[in-house]
Amino acid sequence: MFHMTGHAWTIAARTALVYLGLFVGLRLTGKRELGQMTVFDLIVILLIANAVQNAMTGPDFSVQGGLLAAGVLLVANFLISLLPLHGRRWGRLLGGTPTVLIQDGRFVEAHLRREHVVRDEVEMALREHGVASVADVKLAVLEVDGSISVVPTSSPVIRAHKHVRQLRKH
Repeated sequence: MFHMTGHAWTIAARTALVYLGLFVGLRLTGKRELGQMTVFDLIVILLIANAVQNAMTGPDFSVQGGLLAAGVLLVANFLISLLPLHGRRWGRLLGGTPTVLIQDGRFVEAHLRREHVVRDEVEMALREHGVASVADVKLAVLEVDGSISVVPTSSPVIRAHKHVRQLRKH
């Protein structure tokens, strides 16, 4: 139970590869999947966790091997979370970009298809924001976290007196 049967570096490398593979897979599923998890999504995540456990630790069933794998996952997650701080490209690559679903009272069909969002889901979000009709929407955006932001046509337009061209660190 407390004796590792494999090398620590192999467990760390296997765990890092599994993390990377799962990260890419989840990132490719799109924003909607992560933001609006259903019971079926939870079941898939639990089954994936069970399926990849042996891939991470191999033949090692020791407590140390499990803790090492967990530690590598936590460190990998922390390092990935730091990447967007080092440039806008990393942020877009890892987190994605918002997608316009409705513009000026009309659905943007190409964006709905690309994001695998059906009209019923968007209309439900409109009702949650107190908007009765698609025609009453200036803008509806699928955010990177999977939520849908809605700007009604009745929303006032606020214009800044000065344009902000670039924010600089001091």
